[in-house]
This record gives sequence, structure tokens and C-alpha cells, in this order.
Amino acid sequence: MSKKRRKSGRRIGLQAITLCISTAMVLILLGMVVTSVLTAQNLSSYVKENLTVTMVLSEEVTDPQARQMTVALQKLPYVHRVTYVSKEQVLKEQTAAMGTDPSEFIGENPFVGSMELQLKADYANKDSLKWITKNLKADSKVTDITYPQDLMDSVNDNLQRINLVLLVLAVLLSFVSFSLINNTVRLAMYARRFLINTMKLVGASWGFIRWPFVRSAMWQGLLAAVLADAVLAGGVYALYMYEPDVLVVLTWQVMAITGVSVLLFGLLITLFCSWLSVNKFLRMKAGDLYKI
Repeated sequence: MSKKRRKSGRRIGLQAITLCISTAMVLILLGMVVTSVLTAQNLSSYVKENLTVTMVLSEEVTDPQARQMTVALQKLPYVHRVTYVSKEQVLKEQTAAMGTDPSEFIGENPFVGSMELQLKADYANKDSLKWITKNLKADSKVTDITYPQDLMDSVNDNLQRINLVLLVLAVLLSFVSFSLINNTVRLAMYARRFLINTMKLVGASWGFIRWPFVRSAMWQGLLAAVLADAVLAGGVYALYMYEPDVLVVLTWQVMAITGVSVLLFGLLITLFCSWLSVNKFLRMKAGDLYKI
């Protein structure tokens, strides 16, 4: 009798380990998709906020006036960052590029100063740029405004496609993840269907029968989620060691949301699946248990 109990205990323990590992693998995959979706959004904002709108200033604008303009522009709601490029700086850069100083031939600095604006991500699109350009050109100190229109359109179109693909992938993977974890939990419950039926026969209530299985599944889901988060954290650390700049888009907020999402999904999905599985066997008659 004791040998049978030990054998049964080992079998149940092995099933728990299998459930934990299987759930952890699915949660790792789900966590990778959540990370990819959130990182893609950060990458989209990063790319948009690094596209430059150049304001060409008139020759009469002095450095103090330009710096006052910089302060005023930085306060605008659609401006992320402003950089003033003085005419002296432009002359220095062009001299280094051409290998000769143009002012020596002309007798004066032929270049003018400019403002380089990086817009906030929500405003880096064609419609917003139309009225932003109109507002900026209203200043008499501004002679022209240039920006890479084709590049902005291409970036926006490509990022929209990427976000759509990742969103569809996330939805499909969530469905697949639910199906895989549900099947894994159902197999674990299937092996204990006769125990459930025995408890029902001796008069135990459904809630009394259900709770130990649900609690056990939740603990296994929690352990699987912690294991999945540990693997994902190790992957992020390895990626950081390979390319430290990845933290520009893979922020701590992304990692926190991913970790919490994996933890909640691991708990809720095992809770829900175990609830469904136990209820299924509770509704079955004793004779039907031998037919499945």
C-alpha cells in the first residue's frame, strides 16, 4: 500500500513539474511578444522624435535673439527638443568638410543660423506638420522650414505596418497560449479524475473538492511565471551586455509591464483552466470517466 502511495505521489509530483515547465515555456513566449509590442511602440516614438525639422533664420538674427527663440520654442507643446546652430558653427563645419574657409574668398560669413527641432512623436506626421510649419513661418525671423517629408511618410507607414503585425501576433499567441496551458492543466486533472469522483461520492461539496486543485494550479502558475520572468530577465541582461543602447527602447517600464503581465497571466490562466477542468469532471457520472 505504501509503495502505491509513493508511486502515486511521484506521479503527481512529476505531473506538477511538467505542468510548471510547460506553462513557463508558454509564458516565456508570451512575454517575448509583450516585450516586442511595447518595444516597437518605444522604437516608433524614438524614431519619430529624432526626425529633424530645420528652421532657417534670417541674416539679421543675432545670437541673443536666437537663444530667446530657442527658449520660446522649447515651451511649445509639440516640440521635444530644440538645438540652435549658429552661423559661426555652420561655417566651421563647412570649412572642415570642404577643406577651405569660404569667408576668406567672400569676405564675410555666407551662412545663416538655423534651429533644429525634434517634434514629439504624436506630432511627427504629415497633418500635424502642415499647421506646425504654418505657425513657425509666421515669425518674420524665419526664412524657410525644411524637413524630410518622404522619410517621415515612409517611417510612419512602416511603423504602422509593424505595429499591426505585432498586434495580430499578440492576439494569436494569446489564444494559442491559452489553448496550450488549458490542455496541459486538463491533462493534469484527467489523471486525478477518479479522486475527484471519489470525493464527490463521499458527499464533499463541489467547492470543497475544487479548491485544493485550483490552489495547487495557481501555485504552479505562480512558479511558472516567476521562472518565465527570470528567463526573460536573463535574456534582457544578455542583450544589454551585447548592446547597451538597447535600453533606449527597452526601458524599465517595458520590463516591469512585461514581468507583471506574465505573472498575472500565469496566475489567471491556470486558475481559470483548473476551474473549468475540475467542473468538467464534477459534472460527469462515474461510468463516463472510463470512456474518456
